[in-house]
Amino acid sequence: METQGVQTVQLQTGDYIEAWHNGKLFHQGRVTDVVPRLDLFWILDSRTGTRRLLDPEALVIVRVAESPVAGALGGTASAEPMPA
Repeated sequence: METQGVQTVQLQTGDYIEAWHNGKLFHQGRVTDVVPRLDLFWILDSRTGTRRLLDPEALVIVRVAESPVAGALGGTASAEPMPA
């Protein structure tokens, strides 16, 4: 499945994202801060519970419609490609 990544300027605090690299899921969680001028953002990683600074140039960022509770219970996430 080909999915278009989300640009940093399209992210908002509270968005739930997945960060992929070479077809592997590296991070997922809620966006906590966005700095569009620097093309950087932070998430609270749902797997580790730690705050992560992500580099959108090194990762494919996908916004997903999922609650962390559904993810913890094995629910599925659906990708929401953002318009360019």
